[in-house]
Amino acid sequence: MREGLPPIALGLLLLLVSLPAAAQSPATSRCQPTLAPRGAGPQVADTAFDPPLVRQAFPPDQGPLVLIDEAHFNFHTREGRYAPFARLLTRDGFVVRSLREPWTRAALGSAKILVVANALAERNARGNWTLPTPPAFREAELATVRDWVADGGALLLIADHMPFPGANETLAGAFGIWFSNGFATDSTCSADEFVFRRADGTLADGPMTQGRQRSERIDSVRSFTGQAFRVSGRAQPVLTLGRGSVVLLPTSAWVFSDSTPRLAAEGLLQGAAVLHGKGKVAVFGEAAMFSAQVSGIQRRPMGMNAPTAAQNGQFLLNVMHWLAGLLDQQ
Repeated sequence: MREGLPPIALGLLLLLVSLPAAAQSPATSRCQPTLAPRGAGPQVADTAFDPPLVRQAFPPDQGPLVLIDEAHFNFHTREGRYAPFARLLTRDGFVVRSLREPWTRAALGSAKILVVANALAERNARGNWTLPTPPAFREAELATVRDWVADGGALLLIADHMPFPGANETLAGAFGIWFSNGFATDSTCSADEFVFRRADGTLADGPMTQGRQRSERIDSVRSFTGQAFRVSGRAQPVLTLGRGSVVLLPTSAWVFSDSTPRLAAEGLLQGAAVLHGKGKVAVFGEAAMFSAQVSGIQRRPMGMNAPTAAQNGQFLLNVMHWLAGLLDQQ
């Protein structure tokens, strides 16, 4: 892997943030930002959510070891907002544990899959979601995981809207992925959901959407705001933002105005599959799609529990099956 990738990623990020609002393309000319959080209240795990399981992949407690990173002020953890994520994987036979120590070969141990969901540096971990967004990881940790994946490990990297892309930029850059540290939305800069469909080409046909059998086929996936990114090298798009998509680039999360820099995002990604050496990386620019949360006093569903996201749960399993090598055998 080229040592220059993280600085290049940083350079791209600075370019995006410096983009003047007056230099908008026609695709962003309708943008009048009204994007806002989904509810005036905390996002908490939906403990009642229990999605169907078509066919268990492994005998109970005998599947690959999955470590969920909790050593980097992660917004999503195994017993927190990603509890439904962990519970679904456990039902599928995976062994799911938390990783609460810095990344070393010894810490990764016999794990097959490392999940990194919305890691943060300490500066932004206590609700200070303003620029700058320093890296969440030490250089030694980046080298460890890059080499671990090259030797056959599998990484599920998830970084949501700003400030998470900035905090995860160096990890993404180690695998040829360039994050935009902003908020993805539609051409009006108001929509807080995307639907990726096989029928219109925004959902790619491939192992993650084919599954092991016809009952696991995915025709649509719904995400909830998030960011957008680019990939290079041995990578395949999975979720591609459609016509009129925009990325807003504020200096403080959820604070927008008509002068907020923005980027036309048609063709940028919210999901991709990357091959690195002998290993794999699945990268997604939105975290809630793999959660099951409720927010605000209305307990508005967000994630796999949303009535309009019926295939998200199976999509998560397909992603994990690809990382585990099951779909390579199909």
